[in-house]
Amino acid sequence: MHGSEPQSKKLTSSDVTLVTQCQKGDKKAFELLVKKYQRRVFNLIYRITQDYDLVETLAQEVFLKAFRAINSFKGDSQFYTWLYRITVNTCLSQVKREVPEESLDTTMEADSRLYADDRSRFHQSNPEQDYIKKEFLIHLVETLQGLPEDLRMAIVLREFMELNYEEISDVLEIPLGTVRSRIFRARERLKESLALFL
Repeated sequence: MHGSEPQSKKLTSSDVTLVTQCQKGDKKAFELLVKKYQRRVFNLIYRITQDYDLVETLAQEVFLKAFRAINSFKGDSQFYTWLYRITVNTCLSQVKREVPEESLDTTMEADSRLYADDRSRFHQSNPEQDYIKKEFLIHLVETLQGLPEDLRMAIVLREFMELNYEEISDVLEIPLGTVRSRIFRARERLKESLALFL
């Protein structure tokens, strides 16, 4: 998924086969695509909405939209970038409909679960380091929530979903220069806000 080599714009052979089968009406093939990309979609939804309770509902909506639109997929980009675009648009619509109200403790509990396998700045396990880690994560969540939606989208796709700039451009349907600008601005905002912990 990393790098900008030419093949990044093409479907993998397994996706080609599954999508072709889906377009011929094979529901089992679509179920395999769901299993393959479900966790990525779950993570992306959470990173955008910051509401763990919305993840499953929105994921179902995303995959339903993808299933209904599968015949419009032409294979000129990776399947997952097409799916991410549907996910981003679905999340944007949800954010516009309703700003989730949730306690910070609930947010942190969900965030900790999703970060369980991620690299962490804090490896020590003692009360002081645990407190610092919690304060850092709280501040990170608050900062991400405070970013404008366009900046949050770009930084989430880059830093959490680990897409490269060309893939983000494809997902968000914006020029490469705009991707660079948004990520730069988001990083500057995060750096300024998290300076105390760095």
